[in-house]
Amino acid sequence: MAKDNNPNTPKKPRFSSWWIYGVIIALILGFQFFGSATFSNTEKTTTSEMQEFLRNGDISKIVIITNTRKAKIFLTDEALKKDVHKGVSEKSLLPSTGMVPQYILDYGDLQIFQNEITEIKKENNLDTIVEFDTESNIFGDIILSLIPFILIIGIWIYLMRRMSGGGAGGAGGQIFNIGKSKAKLFDEKTDTRTSFKDVAGLEGAKEEVQEIVEFLRNPDKYTSLGGKIPKGALLVGPPGTGKTLLAKAVAGEAKVPFFSLSGSDFVEMFVGVGASRVRDLFKQAKDKSPAIIFIDEIDAIGRARGKNNFTGSNDERENTLNQLLTEMDGFGTNTNVIVLAATNRADVLDKALMRAGRFDRQIYVDLPDIRERKEIFEVHLRPIKTAETLDLDFLAKQTPGFSGADIANVCNEAALIAARKERKAVTKQDFLDAVDRIVGGLEKKNKIITPEEKKTIAYHEAGHATVSWMTEHAAPLVKVTIVPRGQSLGAAWYLPEERLIVRPEQMLDEMCATMGGRAAEKVMFNKISTGALSDLEKVTKQARAMVTIYGLNDTLGNITYYDSSGQNEYGFSKPYSEETAQKIDTEISKIIEEQYQRAIKLLEDNKDKLTELAERLLEKEVIFKDDLEKIFGKRPFDKVEEEVKVEEIKPSEDQSPE
Repeated sequence: MAKDNNPNTPKKPRFSSWWIYGVIIALILGFQFFGSATFSNTEKTTTSEMQEFLRNGDISKIVIITNTRKAKIFLTDEALKKDVHKGVSEKSLLPSTGMVPQYILDYGDLQIFQNEITEIKKENNLDTIVEFDTESNIFGDIILSLIPFILIIGIWIYLMRRMSGGGAGGAGGQIFNIGKSKAKLFDEKTDTRTSFKDVAGLEGAKEEVQEIVEFLRNPDKYTSLGGKIPKGALLVGPPGTGKTLLAKAVAGEAKVPFFSLSGSDFVEMFVGVGASRVRDLFKQAKDKSPAIIFIDEIDAIGRARGKNNFTGSNDERENTLNQLLTEMDGFGTNTNVIVLAATNRADVLDKALMRAGRFDRQIYVDLPDIRERKEIFEVHLRPIKTAETLDLDFLAKQTPGFSGADIANVCNEAALIAARKERKAVTKQDFLDAVDRIVGGLEKKNKIITPEEKKTIAYHEAGHATVSWMTEHAAPLVKVTIVPRGQSLGAAWYLPEERLIVRPEQMLDEMCATMGGRAAEKVMFNKISTGALSDLEKVTKQARAMVTIYGLNDTLGNITYYDSSGQNEYGFSKPYSEETAQKIDTEISKIIEEQYQRAIKLLEDNKDKLTELAERLLEKEVIFKDDLEKIFGKRPFDKVEEEVKVEEIKPSEDQSPE
């Protein structure tokens, strides 16, 4: 039968359970209305009026309802013809059968009311009938007794519908559909399509996932040689490096069904729901195979079993993980369903999840190097209106250690800064301001600083700049400022050399430059302040890493206490003795003090240049590399630019303000 696609064809109304509720309410109202319709021609009266009617002989019968304190007044046929009763006679819908009263009244005390009627009958010699009766509303009583149960059942159904995440009538709206999978099926026709062209850098990771897509498109190319389809691929890397973006590109490129969901979507307040959703997800994927399942933040359900389970109870998350392990290992080789997952905490995942046959491939998505950062800038600069042709190599050099998300934030922040300054296009300076804003924080020019504090800050930052200029392996200076930013009162920006490995002399030079701020305060004022907190934190971490992680200390020798598996954090004891702990503390303090004294000596030897630099900094508030060259001359350690290497230093250590 052909489907009628004519938009003018009237659509049949869809059946809804709300119709049933409406019919029930209408029936209740109807019963109530028609149940009282028999008294629609009855008027209310008072006791005094009733006594007057009784004296005139208009009343044929009075029915006293003892349980409701009401009285029904029935008139004679002659009385209905009188003008005084014209209202009730015209309103009467039914002939007077003696069943429908013309008046009804509320009385007070029954004995007094009865005595008044008896007295009037005796005085006027009346034969009016007086009867006593009781009334009960059976239907109303039934409704009142059922209302609490109806309300409880209604609230329960409403809550179940809300928790199952669906509306009435839909598949997810049924009470027992709470165990259904919440995975979103990617539709390439309606959803925003992301391709591999939109993913800059990540060449190795792209190659791996492209092969997975190709495997699903053309499996014979691989199976003809005896190869088997991989069960799963795990994307691992720091936050913001593009793991989820890579999965979106797979969804856009693959011409197969793509199920996307988060690890937390399996979690529910009911027991067994997580495992049920895993079963339903894989059932859907098998029905639509070849297909891809993407689970973002898989550590929400994939955490190693048995850790932090002090209660000994059966953990619902473990049940979900067990079901996931069973489903992944239960695939046949011809089902053509691949599981992609992403996490930045691979160290906490269960070993059974990481074994071959489940996640066959682990794809590490690292921070981009300078070449990849340039490609990422090209992608994010497409929608931005720039005032000039930007030097992307320069921008890539200014953002060492930035992730793809950080670079996207830089481009967006630059556009916002340009709009704030009423510019028609984004300039190079806007990008530099955006980098400063992201690295150092918001500029606070109105912060109240005394002249003495400002002078101390200027010498502190000049000390950093001087020592870094005088040491060979310290990072080259970009600029120095004493304008407060974020939580810092001053900052020195450096451009670290990107290297794969770091030698002890390089780390020591960096520590010496970091201690240059406090050393300058000591040399110039013979006093020190709390302004070197971030410097002390940084050098302490570096010295501890040299001693306990990298084995770069002669006293302790070639030994490390670093545990890459992350098991140490669950233990309550240190991996070394108390005697070794004392040695570690002594060596850390010794390394820091040596570099501090070295910085003091360098500054004492160049005290006049330090003073000149600090005075210029007080005058301009912001100075650049050119200002240092005018004072110190050409830096003797500057190298001719070579091909840039991948950087090992983290962004918090690279370009954080001192």
